[in-house]
Amino acid sequence: MNKLVIFCDFDGTITNKDNIISIMKQFAPPEYLPIKENILGQRQSIREGVAEMFALLPVSLKDQLISYLLEHAQIRDGFADFVSYTRKNNIPLYIVSGGIDFFVEPMLERFGPFSGIYCNESDFSGENIQIKFPYGCDEQCTSQGCGCCKPSIIRKLKGSDALSIVIGDSITDLEAAKLADVVIARDFLIEKCEELHISYEPFENFRDVINTIDTRLGTPL
Repeated sequence: MNKLVIFCDFDGTITNKDNIISIMKQFAPPEYLPIKENILGQRQSIREGVAEMFALLPVSLKDQLISYLLEHAQIRDGFADFVSYTRKNNIPLYIVSGGIDFFVEPMLERFGPFSGIYCNESDFSGENIQIKFPYGCDEQCTSQGCGCCKPSIIRKLKGSDALSIVIGDSITDLEAAKLADVVIARDFLIEKCEELHISYEPFENFRDVINTIDTRLGTPL
């Protein structure tokens, strides 16, 4: 069996919808919309755009934000089976997310522990929500505007003799996909992979992911 290491996105990948966008739709003023479009259109860095969107929200909303997501966010079908599969086969599974700790960690708690969870951090000490970015770009990153820099994390954790699998859905996963040995993609990431001629396998649920790993890499069930 190949030595594998998996780097999996959270928003829109483990969850059915992007939780940052869900928060903005429910709680933010319409000023968030052009920021979102600038991020998706790569006219504004992810780091800058995410910070600007959350700065639109007062810290008094914290409990409401968490309650809203815990009530409404849905975990993608098959994720618990996928976590069990990686444990059974001794495959390191890292959650690498452009999401924010105040919702990523409580939503993943019942599925853990994982090999690691890497995401952005929140600061509720001021009037408006501030986002901190502890996992910035290393010197090899070409964009230098990532929030949680997935390529930098992959370079740090992968190991020279392992095959990397990146699972994701959006613009925050694109630079990681360029670096991966195998890309398992859905939604906007598929569009970008096709545009840039990056090989990928599609998925709709995590049973599809398990099947892809078995088929492509010969991992036993």
